[in-house]
Amino acid sequence: MGLLDGKVAAITGAGRGIGRAEARLLASEGASVVVNDLGGARSGEGNDTRPAQEVVDEIVAAGGKAVANYDDIASWEGGQRFVQQGIDTFGGLDILVNNAGILRDKMSFNMDESDWDSVINVHLKGHFVPSRFAAAYWRAKSKESGEPVNAKVINTASESGLYGNAGQLNYAAAKAGIASMTIVLARELERIGVRVNAIAPVAMTRLTEDLMGGVPDEAKEKLDPANVAAVVGWLASDLSEGVSGQVVKVQGGVAQIVQGWRPVTEITSDKPWTIEEINAGRDRLFAKTAPGVPPFLLALPDN
Repeated sequence: MGLLDGKVAAITGAGRGIGRAEARLLASEGASVVVNDLGGARSGEGNDTRPAQEVVDEIVAAGGKAVANYDDIASWEGGQRFVQQGIDTFGGLDILVNNAGILRDKMSFNMDESDWDSVINVHLKGHFVPSRFAAAYWRAKSKESGEPVNAKVINTASESGLYGNAGQLNYAAAKAGIASMTIVLARELERIGVRVNAIAPVAMTRLTEDLMGGVPDEAKEKLDPANVAAVVGWLASDLSEGVSGQVVKVQGGVAQIVQGWRPVTEITSDKPWTIEEINAGRDRLFAKTAPGVPPFLLALPDN
């Protein structure tokens, strides 16, 4: 008996890397899986049906159930078809994993409009569109039955979006948006029985392997995408009951709950602020705001 027996999972960007590991793990736990991958390059160009189909073949060969999907999930029609394929093929949808992503790293002063638009579109809209249609399906199902649906959404944020990483303005902005999207979706969908969480993974994949050349061999095992998939498998199961609206960072043998903006200092005034009064309180207001240095593994782009 698997943790996900009888469940249907739809995973974007599941042809390679973390998405592939997630698809294989969820299938091994009994879920029927829709394996989505456009098959493009790491920068988003092109398409190839082989990565998604190869993952399907691996799952089926291991005794699982899976079907390939090649839609652009950042398009309104593509995201809808992707969600509907799980419903039509396997009779429903219980788990949505938003994972698809690309990289176009450049410093802000060298970034082209297409670099910004493409990354924002794939990550941010590519999370929204499948979530929108999955949520509509679950809402209708809950209204019909009068019961919560017990569904899960797992989004993919990033340390870059949580802490900021020079050279990744487009990517960081999208990933920060995904973290916020997770909190909003969790609040909106709670009453119909949908739990929404996000991961902030650090793993060696096609997107990061050339930036992790200095990682010692003994550390590479913990940076295997399968290490991240375990957290997704737990969030997708009923073992995570009661957990929603959270961002879980996983890197090697460390898992952390990461929370967003919060007050760290405060000054007050009984009167409307003036420039002079703000300046007078400067030392107290900024007393604890010295920037830290998060443990990024990504290299600073030279462009």
